[in-house]
This record gives sequence, C-alpha cells and structure tokens, in this order.
Amino acid sequence: MEVAMQRKNRVVVDGSALEIADVVAVARYGARVELTASVIAEIHRAREWVQTIVGQETPVYGITTGLGDLCRIRINADERRELSMRIVKSHACGVGDPLPEEEVRAIMFCQVLNFSHGHSGVRAIVVETLVEMLNRRITPWVPSQGSVGYLTHMAHVALVMIGLGQAYYQGELQPGALAMERAGLQPVQLVEKEGLSLVNGTPCMTGIGALAAYDAFVLARWADVVGSLSIEALGGSSEPFDERVQNVRPFKGQGIVANNIRCMIKGSDLINSNRANQVQDPLSLRAIPQVHGACRDQIEQVVATITTEMRSATDNPLVFEDSNGPVAISSCNAHGEPVALATDTLCLAVSELASISERRQHRLLNPYVNNLPAFLIENSGLNTGFMITQYVSASLVAENKVLSHPISVDSIMTSALQEDHVSMGTPAAIKARQVTRNSQKVLAIELLLAGQALDFHRASHVLGRGTSAVYRMLRERVDFRHDDREFSEDLRAVISMIEGHADLAILERAIGTLG
Repeated sequence: MEVAMQRKNRVVVDGSALEIADVVAVARYGARVELTASVIAEIHRAREWVQTIVGQETPVYGITTGLGDLCRIRINADERRELSMRIVKSHACGVGDPLPEEEVRAIMFCQVLNFSHGHSGVRAIVVETLVEMLNRRITPWVPSQGSVGYLTHMAHVALVMIGLGQAYYQGELQPGALAMERAGLQPVQLVEKEGLSLVNGTPCMTGIGALAAYDAFVLARWADVVGSLSIEALGGSSEPFDERVQNVRPFKGQGIVANNIRCMIKGSDLINSNRANQVQDPLSLRAIPQVHGACRDQIEQVVATITTEMRSATDNPLVFEDSNGPVAISSCNAHGEPVALATDTLCLAVSELASISERRQHRLLNPYVNNLPAFLIENSGLNTGFMITQYVSASLVAENKVLSHPISVDSIMTSALQEDHVSMGTPAAIKARQVTRNSQKVLAIELLLAGQALDFHRASHVLGRGTSAVYRMLRERVDFRHDDREFSEDLRAVISMIEGHADLAILERAIGTLG
C-alpha cells in the first residue's frame, strides 16, 4: 500500500482486487463509485439463484424462516417481502453519538464490495442505490454503539435506503425519505433475502477498520520521521541504526525503520554530538527501530487481513450453483473474528508508537537529561513553556492503554444461545480508530517539541537532509515560540500535518521513498 496515495476521482468495482486506499478514496475524499457490466451480471445471476431457491419451498435461513433463535419458524410466501422490511426496522436499534461521515461511507462502500462478489442474491437495484447514495453524498445517520458484530450499524444504513431513518444531505440532517427525494433517488422496496443481506456480513467493521489501518500505516512513517527529529535535537548516537545491527535481527520492520532514520539524519552534525557525556542513549531513542519496526510489522499484517476481508463474500446464507442447481449454504463468513483480532492488534501497535513518543517528549522537556532550556522556552519561570503539552500526551497515552484491552475476547451470548459466540468486531474497529486519532495527536506534540528544540541548535549546527526538510514544513505552519501563548492553535496546525499524507509525499520527493 502506498502512503502518498494519488487522489482518485473514481473507483471502479470490476471484480479486480481493490485496496484499502480505495476505501479511503471513496469514504474520505468522495471518489465516485462505478459498477461494471460484468459485476452487475454477477449480481443478477445470484438473484436468479435466490428466486429458484425460494420457489423450491425448502427451509432457508432468513429467506423462508425467521432469524436467530427464531430460525425454526417458517415464514409464509406472502410474508417474505415484509420479513425483509421488518428485519431492517427491528435491527435499527443503535444508541450513542453518530459515526463520522467517512466511517459510514466506508461501511457503505464495503457493503457494495460484499454484494459485488455475486453470492448474496440481492437485486442489482439494491447495490446501485447504495452506489448512488455514495455518489450523491447521502450519508445515513448511524449510532456508534450497540453492535456485537455488525447488525445495528448496518441496519441504520439500510433504513435510509428504504425511506426511513435519518441522513445527512447537503450538510443537513433530515429524514431519510426527504434526503433520498432531494437527491433524486427512490426508496427501495425490499424483496426476499434483501433485508437480511443488508444487515449481514462484515462491511461495518471492515470499512471502519480500513480507515484505521490506513491512518496507522501513515502514522508509522510519521513516527520514524518525528523520532528522527528528536534524536537529532537530543544529539543522539547513530550507532543503534547501523545496518549491521539490523542484519543480525532481520525483522522486516526493524530494518526499514533504521534505514528511514539513516536517511533522515544524513548530513547532520548534531548526531553523535553528545557522545562525550553519554555512552549509550536511552531506550526511547536507541530502540526506535525495534519498537517502531515491531509496530510496523503488526500494522502491515492488519492491512493484509482487512484487504482480504474487503475481497471476501461475508453474507449468510451465501448462494452458489452446483451440478444440481442453485443452493443456499448457511455458514458463518459473517463472523468477524479475523477483523476483530486484527483491529484489537492495531490498538496495541499504534498505542506503542504513542507510548514511546511520549517518553521522547519527556526527554526533550526535562533540563536534567538534555542540554536545552527548561521546557524548551526562554526566560523559564515567567514562561512555563511546553510543560503542559507533555501532560496532554500522557493523558492520551493513558487513554490508549485502556482502549488497547482486547474486546474480541469479551464474547457475550445472544439470541437465546443461538448466537453463542460473537466477534465484537465493530467495537474493536471503532476502538482502533480512537487509538489512532489519539496517537496522531501525540506524535504531533512530539513534532512541535522537536522543532522548538532544534531551533536552539540551528545557529551553530547543520541539520540532516530529511530532518531539515521536515523542520521547514513545520515552520511554514507554526513559528518558534519565545514566550508563552495559547498552544492549542499550534497543535491544531501540526496535527493536520500528521493526519495527512501530503507532507510525507513532499518529504519523499526531497530525500527518496521512506519504507
């Protein structure tokens, strides 16, 4: 996956292998979604299979029967379309603050991908309506809490499609039916199986998890960049990043991180300037390749897991055709364990990036362990300087530690023991998003501090090739601080750097591609 993602104007769903960056393009940047004729043909074919299966009058979960523990109850033929509508209504019982717009859009796009494989059996009009809701920027209002897997979140998306619920359109929260009408779309009258398919599968956790994984992927590179500035500002040693050290412990991430740091600090005369006073640097500097590298390896595994899930059919039942004709197979591709475990792991990895960053911040601010003014400010005492910014990081790191407790191990039985093991995949993905947002702020604080620290050295020293480029980017947004001021404005400016990938692309054009 490339960090400097070229901004796409459209994403074509054509049956080929799409990437997490495609989810980001649609959800965050509003890329237009298009379905190819071949994908629509696959969807039509699966719908024909369902119609054949319905005509056979055999018990099929959620098509001719009730749901969950009610699967033993047969539904009459004249009630099956109503069953689809009622499934959506009954499952739309989420609570809490609404999900951000980009998370809802990510869910919707992953739902399109899920249906595009041609094993759900919904009509093409269902998928095409989802696509048009994305393209016309109709965003359902989806409460953030209430799912042990995916059901409630998905149901609130489906509500708007059938003309119920609430949605954001043109910046205004309004009834779903009105939003659809104003956008020129007709509500969909659901038929057999469609209600179940709309609330089923893993698009919810996959979409939210894709955003978290992408941001973590970008943040891992920022962590190397920002850590390099701190190493330089503290006169750290280059020895821990020696290629020979990495070669005898050949973890992929460790080698990449060490190489990134070597590229960043190349040409600096601040590096190794403190060797007379310190034989060995503290672990928050010396162990950056080992810590960042391990986090990076885990993040890349999460990216791989979520990418596989994006390319999977996760409905239940799934429909196929064999030598005897169409068949519906009741199974459990909808169980979100792979994504739940992955996003729980993402919390751990990203939390560690923030944790070691906060320790470097302490060393930048503490006059007893550096050769810098106390709390990086002139006339300290009258000026408090950047003292309290580290408190902010400490608070965010502490919150991350709580959020990094794995929720995937907290399965709770539901539906009268019929659904007796659940993944907690969507709560895990939401948690990963929060940990990533917190950690972006922590790294932004470190960047602000490292830039301030370097200003005390710049008059008499040469900065590294990469660190000087980042320093210039920083100073385009915030100035050196001689006296106390409201720092929240500075932090907002630096956080916006860390949240994006544009500045990383500029940096890579200056020094070469970062691993």
